[in-house]
Amino acid sequence: MNEKKKVLVIFGGQSGEHEVSVISADSVIRSLDTTKYEIITVGITKDGRWFWGVKPQEWKESKEQIMPQHIQVALALDPQEPRFIALNGSKLDNDGKCDIVFPVMHGPKGEDGTLQGLLEMSGFPYVGSGVLGSSLGMDKDRMKAVFKEAGLPIVPHVSVFRSELASQKDKVVESISQLLGYPCFIKPANLGSSVGISKANNEEELVTALEYAAEFDRKLVVEKGVKAREIELSVLGNDNAKASIPGEIVPCKEFYDYEAKYLDASSKLIIPAELKEPVKKQLQEYAVKAFHAVGAAGLGRIDFFVTEDDSIFANEINTMPGFTQISMYPKLWEASGLSYRELLDQLIDLGLEFYNDNTNKKLS
Repeated sequence: MNEKKKVLVIFGGQSGEHEVSVISADSVIRSLDTTKYEIITVGITKDGRWFWGVKPQEWKESKEQIMPQHIQVALALDPQEPRFIALNGSKLDNDGKCDIVFPVMHGPKGEDGTLQGLLEMSGFPYVGSGVLGSSLGMDKDRMKAVFKEAGLPIVPHVSVFRSELASQKDKVVESISQLLGYPCFIKPANLGSSVGISKANNEEELVTALEYAAEFDRKLVVEKGVKAREIELSVLGNDNAKASIPGEIVPCKEFYDYEAKYLDASSKLIIPAELKEPVKKQLQEYAVKAFHAVGAAGLGRIDFFVTEDDSIFANEINTMPGFTQISMYPKLWEASGLSYRELLDQLIDLGLEFYNDNTNKKLS
């Protein structure tokens, strides 16, 4: 009988998507095949402390309660013997080792390459994109630059630094008004789950939206508003990635903000999206191209705009999308013929493949 793979699921974190991560991790853990995997957990609090043995279900119910059995840990930073160590010197199960880490983390300090770099330095295999793919996938400004370089159509946009807004607000607002007009959408460059995003219909709303987004990031992205449907595709794989069928988001509000995604159940997911066959094929081609453009690995959800005349615009990629049973990423694969449990199996295999590919190279 084959020994079970030890899968260490990390969740929580310091981003505004902490709660989403907890829900996603709970769903992943409940769905992993326990005949194949031994599951270990590490929860990261909102103030950045790591605790061994925390279960997502506990934090869903008690909001980050730390119990006596939860041991504060850190990575050993020993790539010859990758492991976690207890800060109080106690002994961890299996000496703090695992076969692969599944970082079910959304947003900054989890999905942006920082955690991936730490795992790389520590020598752990992990599920999902590496440092480059994760960081490009998080930064909407740089993401759009590589999308454009890859020949993907994107919505007209400008990027603004918080320092520019503070020192020359009138000039920034006038420039955006002239270049993009109204309506436009204002976003923090490095956040997900639509946190900090606003729609502006005039200069006054634009100023308010810019100041609000600047609370979340030093760099902001402002996009021209387009009247379009919101279409999403899931991508799975490493070098030979493939795209799912497309699905459509019909938000309960004017646009798909955080509340519409997670707090209001009246938003609709239409799977499959009603699209002409050539449009579906073009979206799948673009989805894989976007995935490879940022150097993603394992998984990614790519979001598009499709206008009434079937023009397509690539909006963004999420390299660790929401992973609940009702999230678009797994639901699209389920509709494409791959169950949630089979999807998790493939992601773990892809993570090990990615690790082996990276270790089979010379560093000097």
